[in-house]
Amino acid sequence: MTSQNSFLDVDSLLETQLSQVDEWHQTQYVPEKGDQLLTLITEQHHTNFELWHEEDKARDPEASDSVIADVKRSIDRLNQRRNDKIEQIDEALLELLNQRKIKKLEDARLNSETPGSMIDRLSISALKIYHMEEETRRPDASSEHRLNCETKLHLLLEQRRDLGECLQEILEDLGSGRKFLKVYRQMKMYNDSSLNPVLYQKKTLL
Repeated sequence: MTSQNSFLDVDSLLETQLSQVDEWHQTQYVPEKGDQLLTLITEQHHTNFELWHEEDKARDPEASDSVIADVKRSIDRLNQRRNDKIEQIDEALLELLNQRKIKKLEDARLNSETPGSMIDRLSISALKIYHMEEETRRPDASSEHRLNCETKLHLLLEQRRDLGECLQEILEDLGSGRKFLKVYRQMKMYNDSSLNPVLYQKKTLL
């Protein structure tokens, strides 16, 4: 799925995300610095990895209120980091476009979904595939459950291939000027003490 117009080896990205999920279940994540874009993609992917497992904790019916409160705060923090990394990925791509002096064509179009958002969806897809594949091998589950999960796994793999092709297409369109990129600012308000009324009203009472 690579081409001379692409800024990213999409085939490698698909394989790397899957292998990283497996690796991080076995060994502790160690941040590495290298290519800026690839580093951001890995950091964003690991944030989703952490977020996935925090959300599992939040669904434990036996968890105490204090544990749920801690997990909720952790989820908020990770969600903020996840969205920040999506924006940073798009910013890095925009910088690459500027460095290569790629001119957009007169009829260039803006895509409704940015590459950063698509990479985020591929990250979630890799996590779903890992955990769904686990379910197909669960020794304590019924054969019906394992078969049902196998069907879902095939669908997840098909969706991942489709999304990978869509990512490749937009990268090629950006590289040729057929599309142009704007960084989508998500403007999350809940973690901002100046925008969340629960937080800023408390300040006025102090």
